[in-house]
Amino acid sequence: MMTKGLLDRLYEAASIQRWNDHVRPVEFTELDKQAHKMILAYVLGKLEETERQAEIDWLKLIEGGIFEFFPRVILTDIKAPVFHKLMSQKGREINEHVLHEMERDIAGIKGDFSEKFRKYLFDSSYARFEKRILKAAHYLATNWEFQIIYNTAPFIYGIDKVKEEIEYQIEDHYDLIGVQKLALRKKSFGFIDLCGQLRFQQRWAHSPRVPKTSVLGHMLIVAMMSYFGSIEIGACRKRIHNNFFSGLFHDLPEVLTRDIVSPVKSLVKGLDEIIKSYEKMQFEERILPLLPPPMRDEVTYFIQDEFSNRILDGGTPRTGIPGTDMMELYNEDRFSPVDGEIIRACDKLAAFIEASLSIRHGIKSLHLQDGVRRSEEYRNQKPGGIDFSKLFDYFKVREGEEGTHVGYMSV
Repeated sequence: MMTKGLLDRLYEAASIQRWNDHVRPVEFTELDKQAHKMILAYVLGKLEETERQAEIDWLKLIEGGIFEFFPRVILTDIKAPVFHKLMSQKGREINEHVLHEMERDIAGIKGDFSEKFRKYLFDSSYARFEKRILKAAHYLATNWEFQIIYNTAPFIYGIDKVKEEIEYQIEDHYDLIGVQKLALRKKSFGFIDLCGQLRFQQRWAHSPRVPKTSVLGHMLIVAMMSYFGSIEIGACRKRIHNNFFSGLFHDLPEVLTRDIVSPVKSLVKGLDEIIKSYEKMQFEERILPLLPPPMRDEVTYFIQDEFSNRILDGGTPRTGIPGTDMMELYNEDRFSPVDGEIIRACDKLAAFIEASLSIRHGIKSLHLQDGVRRSEEYRNQKPGGIDFSKLFDYFKVREGEEGTHVGYMSV
């Protein structure tokens, strides 16, 4: 099961600043970059699968994204030319260091996670095609960030060389149909662009917080937590796939409505239903048309009734599947199960950790304390048979752990 060390690693990425040797109109963090990368990997993979009939091992692609996440956290923001030079000369030693650093954090993860991690790093033939998709997604996400930086200060010395290097890497992946489509900067690019804008929407926008996390970064945190929860309960491959991407897309409509906090939704009876109805309408009108037709039904399935257990029954969605035992009856790829209750618990755990980390850093605002109380209501639930109470306890703020209070927000 997830350890505190593993969860800490996820949030370390929110503090790693990218492009901090360039003029940046906004902050770019490693967590946001990795989230955008996984959305790109999904689009690239689906286009290869549907338009080229390529065989994608989605479990390897998801795990590959997670395996590539941890070295970025451990090695921090090394400039790309330096990183590639180091890897070409000392790649094995660096990978051994990453595995050593992660050993304790991932020791209890089921599904042969540690062995797969080692194989992914050291076996060049393992997940070869999935690695290629992830590499293309990596450079496309990098380029999305870089375009903002380049247009802000194109006169900075050496910036044209960086631009050229990124473009060369993207060109090397031009055989992928998704890379070709995104280069047109039309519908598919519009979807990727909208998703990228979620990095500018801060979570807990009504309170200062350390580390800051965006809606986009939060989505990846929930996706990875959902993956680890799925592995814990022995989920089938399609169930793991669905839980990860349902977590990754669960807040997608917020690109149109912004992050409406739970207390606001609960102020007026029926307000939450009105917001949901508006989000559904806006999603169908503004986001769905940007997606290639083969993806529309699946992404809709991911985000509608996102916190409800559901399956596909003869191709028709059935929501509200009650309890752990019933979901186990549908733990087969043909039912395409989604554990909405696990995703909700991961969402609440993520909110709890976000608020608790800030309180430990001394930002003890009313909003954060209220968030802790609201999120902690889920600590004793056991969706899928997973005991979340221990995970909540890892980050429970105990007396004496708070830092210096933030002036006008302190209580």
